[in-house]
Amino acid sequence: MLPARLKPYLHRDTLLPLLALLLLLVAALKPTIPVPHNIYSTMLVIDISQSMNTKGMSWRGEDISRLEYTKYLAHNLVASMPCGSRVSLALFSGLSVAALYTPIEVCENYAAIQDTIARLEWRQAWSGNTRLREGIDSLARLLRTMPEPTQAIFFTDGEEAPRLHAFNTRDLSNFQKDGDWLLVGIGSKEPQPIPKFDENNKLLGYWSAENFVLQPGVAQISQQNLGTRDKGTATSEDDRYQSRLDEEYLIKLSEEIGAAYVNGDSMEDVKAAMHQLKPSRRDFAPMHIDWLLAIAAGGLVLVSYTPQRLKRLLKRVLRRR
Repeated sequence: MLPARLKPYLHRDTLLPLLALLLLLVAALKPTIPVPHNIYSTMLVIDISQSMNTKGMSWRGEDISRLEYTKYLAHNLVASMPCGSRVSLALFSGLSVAALYTPIEVCENYAAIQDTIARLEWRQAWSGNTRLREGIDSLARLLRTMPEPTQAIFFTDGEEAPRLHAFNTRDLSNFQKDGDWLLVGIGSKEPQPIPKFDENNKLLGYWSAENFVLQPGVAQISQQNLGTRDKGTATSEDDRYQSRLDEEYLIKLSEEIGAAYVNGDSMEDVKAAMHQLKPSRRDFAPMHIDWLLAIAAGGLVLVSYTPQRLKRLLKRVLRRR
């Protein structure tokens, strides 16, 4: 039994606000509870070859390059990932894929991940050529070194430079990958010239069609020459190499390696395709409940005062009658 002197203080109108205050104090501590859900570990692989500098992509009414558009996609994908998800960023150039870091928790490292994406540019590339099929094999080997099963989302325009021929096409018939993969096609289907910049990011001109031609010969397909290109530019508009999203090739390539494909024009389509990837594992992850406690506190406050207001309203109505 409670002491008689405490009973006056335990009136409903006093008790409910006190409980609401207690809930708010607990909410201020930002408590969490473990909740079971799917854990995703995702590597975002971004093509930074020079063809990704080609414009023709639209973002909020502005004409931008494929690389800038890819960065906007990556920003939004990371922002949509729930806490507990793990993200790694990797770059593709020449023959290989290089990870900037292993997958890290998205909420704890949100600012760092977004800052890394914002700073990506073509000058980070280590090779001039683009051998996408070689890069696919490099990515598979890289994913096998990750500390946990990791899905891959590969953003590329599908540009192979030099163009593929029978003697420089890597056979992927025995290709084996770990985890789910998603290829995201970036670029307009309307042909656009590829700009050529110097080391200071100053526009020099546009790539010539001759830069993408590989003549048969041992010297030209040796390892020493895989990363080199003619430094000249197109001499006229007719000589400019016209680049477009090679969607047909990317669809065929995705079928070869057992990956999914989605056109990157729609952010919602890319998100939906990402959510179709299988999770790395199912585990417990913390869920913040401070907002639930705050809502409960607000409900208690309303409940404590609403009846009194209703009584006053009824009295006023009865008096008027």
